[in-house]
Amino acid sequence: MLSLRGVDVFYGRAQALFGIDLDVPAGSVTALLGRNGAGKSTTLKAVMGLLPVARGAITLAATPIANRPPYEIARMGIGYVPEDRRIFADLTVAENLAAGWRPPRTDAPAWTQAEVYALFPNLYELRHRRAGRTSGGEQQMLALGRTLMGNPRLLLLDEPSEGLAPVVVQAMAAAIRTLTDNGVTILMSEQNRAFADRVGTYTVTLAKGRVETGSSA
Repeated sequence: MLSLRGVDVFYGRAQALFGIDLDVPAGSVTALLGRNGAGKSTTLKAVMGLLPVARGAITLAATPIANRPPYEIARMGIGYVPEDRRIFADLTVAENLAAGWRPPRTDAPAWTQAEVYALFPNLYELRHRRAGRTSGGEQQMLALGRTLMGNPRLLLLDEPSEGLAPVVVQAMAAAIRTLTDNGVTILMSEQNRAFADRVGTYTVTLAKGRVETGSSA
């Protein structure tokens, strides 16, 4: 589904990624592990077109995507849930989901608000509440649900379990397993090794912007 070959990324003059090689098989959950500053979020941002790729190639189903604008990459079927969620705080939960809607695509599952509410029942109870008045866990669910409304075939999740209560972490793990069962491929960054082992098909450890190890979870 996704392939990175020799990817170098810089922040200004400082190099953040060094020759990253990575494969994300279709139907899998590939977890990027590592400490803060290891390059996990940078890798996701490079895939999404939010950071320029100085050298190397990124392909989605064999189609080159490196350095394309983020809106083109989104239209090709990649959804991105950032670490800071970026919900529309002044809109209701239902309005946030509506804002993420895109027409169904032939190569990805089609999501509706009803299906998102089935995945996260808490959101249904809060559908008329302003998103800024929901908890951190509920906002994480909403950010994921809004991205699903775009019908992605590849989902990028940045630290999906960070700062969440244990019960919400369990709900997020169950949701990720449901997504892969429904044909969504996932690349996620994660510091919680136990969470990654619970939901991941493959794990890849990054250290100082380089691939350190890779294995099946």
